[in-house]
Amino acid sequence: MLNREEKEKLLDYLIQFLRPEKKYPLLPGVSDPEAVADFIGIEYGEYQSILENFEKQVKMASEELLKDEEILEAIDKLPFENNDTIVLIGDSVADDRQGWFQILQNALNLHVEKADFKWVDASLGGETTTQAMLRLSRDVLSHEPDWVFLAFGNDDAQRPHIHESRTVISLAEFWENLSTMEEALNLQLENPLVWITPTPPITEMMVEVPLFNGILQEEVLQEYREVIAGKTGYIVDPTGSRMGNPPEAWNYMSDGFHHSIAGHLITVKEIIKLLSSDAPVHEGSKVKKQ
Repeated sequence: MLNREEKEKLLDYLIQFLRPEKKYPLLPGVSDPEAVADFIGIEYGEYQSILENFEKQVKMASEELLKDEEILEAIDKLPFENNDTIVLIGDSVADDRQGWFQILQNALNLHVEKADFKWVDASLGGETTTQAMLRLSRDVLSHEPDWVFLAFGNDDAQRPHIHESRTVISLAEFWENLSTMEEALNLQLENPLVWITPTPPITEMMVEVPLFNGILQEEVLQEYREVIAGKTGYIVDPTGSRMGNPPEAWNYMSDGFHHSIAGHLITVKEIIKLLSSDAPVHEGSKVKKQ
């Protein structure tokens, strides 16, 4: 049995990654916070307090980021234009109420004068590239995006507990799914895609969490990361080493899988530095200047 403090921590953890408004967008009450609180089984005030704390953490992380003069200069060089629509589609690590996409959004809205970006978070926890590919038109292309961030691999490369000799999505299917999405997006977008590589999990921490239906191992994930590193566009952290080598626990939540605020800040910095630099845009096995 969990004590009260443990129950509160578990509830915070679940709500951090529970996004019914994205998973079930057609349900009539899904956009009503009171209805969602009833569905979860807690008081509306408690639910609101938890959400406000996530927003507070994002704001504090953004403000901390903007204290870095190097980052401020880099933000001013980002290729985004006012009125740009910026979309994220990704898996469990991306779908975080206090994740890197939320921190990036908050930081740019705070720093960029008269910022008028449209941000669309279409990431969905537990989702593989097969599921993302099926909803790409509805959830991404329908917004007519100017920029698209893709963050996959963590759910595809997991090995289910019932059969740990295979992955949820094979490496070949992962390659095909990404190539299909890449082709569809490049037909509509003028700007390069931005690919966020998955970082190594801390497997020994992950195995202690009964909520996971599978396990993720770096020796498997590495092959999926290499597929991403060969895509067209901006490749953020091709080696997946931004959380440390070996990965540092401070950059992860206690499950060894999801990233902490510190970890998400590292990803934001990597994104800003890459997109603001004169680095060439990767074109498959070739590299060309944009």
